[in-house]
Amino acid sequence: MEYLWRQAIGGAVMGRPTVQAQSVVVVQDGGSVKAYSVSGRPLWTFSARGRLSPYVTRSREGTVYICRTNGVFIAVNRSGRELWRTNVGGTLFGPTVLGWDGRVFIPTATKMVCYTASGNLLWTKELESVISAGPWLDQAGGVLLALEDGNILRIDPFGRSTAWQLPSVPRYLLSVKRHAAPNTAPAIMVLYRNGDAQLIDPSVPNAVPVTLPSLPSSPLAAASREGYVAVALANGQAVLLSGIDGTLVWTADTHARLYAVSENDATVIYDDRGVYVLTAGGATSFSEDGRRQWFTRIENASSIPAFSDDGVLYSGGKDWILYAWKLEDVASNQKRTLYGPAPEGSYGASFLPPDSPFAGLPGRFDETYMNNELDTIRRGIQAGKVGAHEREWLASLMEIAGTRQGPFSYSRPRAAINQRIHALQLLARIGSHETIPWLARLFRTEKESLVKAAAARAIGSIGVDPEGLALREFMAFATLAHSAHDEQVLIAVAAATGALCRFSGPPLSDAGARILALLGSTIHMPSVRQQALRELEVLR
Repeated sequence: MEYLWRQAIGGAVMGRPTVQAQSVVVVQDGGSVKAYSVSGRPLWTFSARGRLSPYVTRSREGTVYICRTNGVFIAVNRSGRELWRTNVGGTLFGPTVLGWDGRVFIPTATKMVCYTASGNLLWTKELESVISAGPWLDQAGGVLLALEDGNILRIDPFGRSTAWQLPSVPRYLLSVKRHAAPNTAPAIMVLYRNGDAQLIDPSVPNAVPVTLPSLPSSPLAAASREGYVAVALANGQAVLLSGIDGTLVWTADTHARLYAVSENDATVIYDDRGVYVLTAGGATSFSEDGRRQWFTRIENASSIPAFSDDGVLYSGGKDWILYAWKLEDVASNQKRTLYGPAPEGSYGASFLPPDSPFAGLPGRFDETYMNNELDTIRRGIQAGKVGAHEREWLASLMEIAGTRQGPFSYSRPRAAINQRIHALQLLARIGSHETIPWLARLFRTEKESLVKAAAARAIGSIGVDPEGLALREFMAFATLAHSAHDEQVLIAVAAATGALCRFSGPPLSDAGARILALLGSTIHMPSVRQQALRELEVLR
């Protein structure tokens, strides 16, 4: 097989390479993380200054999440600069999983923690046993994981969990949608090491697992899409199963049919292009109806390869060389944003939430009441105990900070400016890219300069703007003739623009640089120019 390119990387690759944002990233055994362009050009090297777990995860913005074996968890932007770090209390016991809005689910031995994309702790879930498998993102936006005591857990995005006791420890858990009941919670397919399979209906209280037909061999890896599950088997076959009753849709041989594959030596990708089985020894592609489209063997690989959305296979070799092969030209039809595939769903913060549960209470907008409410939210955020309060608190903060649409909106007084600013500061600490449209709209419509500036700073603190909505609002404001006199807002716009550019990089940073260049011109006040030029200098 002729390679597209190869690049000496100066060390052995740990775990799978990961591909996103037009680049490939590898973790090396010496504690370094290296990024290369899709044409093989070295982009950057980040030293973690310590031994790393083999798991590396990338967001669609290109943020790299890694963890040292001593529990120091680090986020690195797509330019190789550290964004934030925290200590999660132990080494990873599985891959970091990213939620629909970029939230970060991190598994340690007996604990799951959840952070925002900008590094603020949302919740911690203590586990009763050590994680044995997972976690996996489910089709409801939470995570599934298995414990060594035989329990499996579904943890929703807000830290609430449901547990089921199984007869033995499963190998894989898959979230599958049930086409017959599209509005119900996804079912859970359980695959055991001996090939047994079960289905759990989480919408039924105390649901008893339903036994499904056994697999032809032990499962090595699996992936689900909508109501189907693709599985790579130890006998070298791949199968597609119905998620409703576990019936076999098709069976086919993979490249691994003629050699033994170990339990941790395979992965499956299942998307709108088809099914891909990847092992350290090669890769095989199937159409969704089971036709084998291609297969290839890989020699001397140090780990399972990665396969990109544009049909390139990346493999780290034992010879310390990163190889790339172009294998197909089939492009994914999945909806995309500035930064790769759009998320599969939403947690609801992208729309104006309904009025908070307190909106109709007498005295709801009394100054003392609102101060107490803001203080309660502040203390919960500081303690990392947002969890199940998240949607309620978001609704309340939006209600205090800006104009609301709802049955009580027209008769209520507006909160004081300092309370509105405080609400925006708190919103920034639990917000995600789903709250950016609301904040961008508030920035555009708000007349009070101090609140407008606080909205801009909140956007910068959240750090992600995958649709470029906020930067378009910033540019529109910066080009208004009268805006040159609004010093506080322009300083906040410059700071927020710099923060967005540092987090997400190009192409957003290209638009951001134009805003900063405009604000750094001589038509603006010295304080505005200084802030803009300072942000530009950091971006260089």
